[in-house]
Amino acid sequence: MTSVFEEKNISKAIMRVGLPAMLGQLTTLIYNIADTFFVSLTKEPAMIAAVTLCAPILLIIMSIACIFGMGGSSVIARLLGEEKKKEAGTTMNFCVYAMAISGVITLVLGLVFLQPLAKLSGADAENIAYTCDYLKWIFIGAPFIMLANGFVHLFRSVGLIKEGTVGLVLGNVINMVLDYLFIAILGWGTSGAALATSLGFVCASIYYIVCMIREERKGNQLVPLTPKHFSPSTTGVRNVVSIGIPGALITVLMSVSNIVLNNYISIYGSDAVASYGIAYKLDMIPILLSVGLSQGVAPLVGYCYGGNEKKRMADIVKYAVLYGVIMGAVFTVVFILFGKPLAAIFLQDGVLIEQTGYFLRILCLSAPMLGVINMMTSYFQALGKAIKSLTITVLRNAALFIPGVIILNYFWKLNGVIAAQPVVETILAIICILMYMKDIKSSSIINS
Repeated sequence: MTSVFEEKNISKAIMRVGLPAMLGQLTTLIYNIADTFFVSLTKEPAMIAAVTLCAPILLIIMSIACIFGMGGSSVIARLLGEEKKKEAGTTMNFCVYAMAISGVITLVLGLVFLQPLAKLSGADAENIAYTCDYLKWIFIGAPFIMLANGFVHLFRSVGLIKEGTVGLVLGNVINMVLDYLFIAILGWGTSGAALATSLGFVCASIYYIVCMIREERKGNQLVPLTPKHFSPSTTGVRNVVSIGIPGALITVLMSVSNIVLNNYISIYGSDAVASYGIAYKLDMIPILLSVGLSQGVAPLVGYCYGGNEKKRMADIVKYAVLYGVIMGAVFTVVFILFGKPLAAIFLQDGVLIEQTGYFLRILCLSAPMLGVINMMTSYFQALGKAIKSLTITVLRNAALFIPGVIILNYFWKLNGVIAAQPVVETILAIICILMYMKDIKSSSIINS
């Protein structure tokens, strides 16, 4: 079979890299929904609220992995496009060890500052105990959470797309099985949910390490694992970090914006937080599928850029954006029509079901915009244009979103807070299109 990087059919190339990444994100979404579903069986809104409040902290842990996972992936793909395989392998090796060390540091700091972090996330007297129970086990699993999330990006960049997806699916399936055991059978509540999450990432990390050992024994110089290959150059480290930090800030700023949002929603009580948490989990379907598509396509874009195939790269971006917008539009229609029945899967209270369905109908209005925003973010990351990628991130999660929440809350209270997402992302999609058009014009991509 033709290498995915050499596939001439644009749509086929996008599907070969995009579908496995979307499948991996879909299983992540299913585990997130399963997490919420099993916790919701306790019929305790404070527990559901605690899981919602902890989500930004988990995202921040994952974002540290993005420094070396997404940063390394971008650098490796461009090095392969330039046919520099030895340098690509050295970069891979550095990223793996950097993620492991960062995970251990996060574990220690997280446990030391557990209570302050719980309060910072928006926990109150009603749910802080549940929040701390959840965070404790998440921090204990931090090294494996980082490794598993970083490996996914690194494997895609060296063409191990199937292995990257299998590891992601494996971890999420184990997570769901353990969710049922720990929460539904053993009754461990939020502690059980967090422990299941961490153990799922442990299993995924072990799978990825075994794959690397196997590939190294086969002579694959792109995936060296042994410490003797740990010899990163200053330039290589700088290239990884310069792309990885903006990539990580995407998740960090998303977490910060979610913390701000959770704090504003918590003004209206745990029921409002629980309703929003479930609506947001459902809205994560188009969000994560869009992220999967854009992240899957990113190494292909980087490879084309490194190989100076700019016309092919522009076509890949155009089709990926089109597919993302269509997918988002489909989900918008589905959620508008079936918001309440979907909410009823997780809730028994009629008032909460009505509120959750209403929240979902508002949130889903931004789904078509995701195809533009996520692909533009991945495009600039793949090209190594960290500042432009960071600009989109800052606009999305800070400069536009936080003021949007504050202003809309002032005028329309809870309804305004929920509406901040579609309002901001509609504005941002327009900005992203203008940034991309300016970039391709200045780079002469269309005429290349």
